[in-house]
Amino acid sequence: MQRGIHTCALLGRFDDPSVGETAVTLLPHLAARGLTTLVQESADRSRFEADVTAVTDEELVTRAQIGIVIGGDGSLLYAARLVAGSGLPLLGINRGRLGFLTDVMPQDMFESIDAALEGRCEMDERPLLEARIVTPGREDRSQLALNDVVLSKWETGRILDFETYVDDRYVNTHGGDGLVVASATGSTAYALSCGGPIVDPSLDVLVVVPICPHTLSDRPIVVSRLARVSIRLHERLGTRAQVTCDGVVLDELTPGDDLRITPSPARLRLLHPPGYNYYRLLRAKLHWGRGSFEHKR
Repeated sequence: MQRGIHTCALLGRFDDPSVGETAVTLLPHLAARGLTTLVQESADRSRFEADVTAVTDEELVTRAQIGIVIGGDGSLLYAARLVAGSGLPLLGINRGRLGFLTDVMPQDMFESIDAALEGRCEMDERPLLEARIVTPGREDRSQLALNDVVLSKWETGRILDFETYVDDRYVNTHGGDGLVVASATGSTAYALSCGGPIVDPSLDVLVVVPICPHTLSDRPIVVSRLARVSIRLHERLGTRAQVTCDGVVLDELTPGDDLRITPSPARLRLLHPPGYNYYRLLRAKLHWGRGSFEHKR
C-alpha cells in the first residue's frame, strides 16, 4: 500500500440498488487492505452499517486520503463539489450510463483500487470554473463547476435574448434557449448534445455553445480557459432564466445582472487505472470504430 493511505471516503447514492450492491461487494476488500472507510452522515448505510464510519462532510474530506465514488458522472460531479480544492483524489467506479468521469468498470474495481493504493494509477488534475452572478445592491452568488455553467430559460416557452462578452469584449447578441460554457472536461456533456466539439481534457480552453439558437449562424466558439466570459440578459416580456453549475441551480438571472464565468484556483484530482487512454474511452462510450476496419487496440 502507498505510504499514508489508511482511510478512504466512499461516496455514492447507496439507496440505488446497483450502487449499494457494488458498495457491499467492495467493503470487504477495503477492510482486507486495512482501510478505514468513511461515509457521509446523510448516506443510506443501512446495508453496511458495521463496516463504515459515518462522519460530517468536513471530516470526511479532511481525514480521507482517497475518495472512491460509485455511480455515474453525476455522482462524481457531486463529489467534485464536495472535495474541490482539498487535494483529495477521486477514483470513479461506473454504475451509470456513459461514465466519462467514472471510468472504472465494476469488474475491474478491485484491481484499480489496489493500483491506486500502490501508487500505480494515473493522476489527472482538472481545472474548475467559478460562476458568479453580480447584481447591483445585492450580495454576489457563486458556485464551482467541473463540467459546465449553463444559462437556460426557466418556466417559460419563450426564447432568451442575451449578450456575451469575453474579457469585456463584446462577442454576440443571441436569441435562443440559452448558452453552455463548458470546460474541456465538460465538452462531452451538455455542450456535446448542443453541437459543441469534443475537446481533449489536457487543453486549457472553454467551449461556448448556444442552446437551440434562433439563427444558424450562431455557432460554438472555443476560447482560452483563462478568459472571463460574461453574459447579460436582455429585458423581454414573459421570459425567465436560471443559471446552473453541473446541473445544480445557482440562481435566477434577471436583466441587469452580470453572469461572470472565470477560472477557479481550485482543481480536482482524478485517478485513472494504469494504461488509461482518453481516446479509447471515447471509442468505448461513443461507439466509434465499429466498422469492419475497427482498430484492435
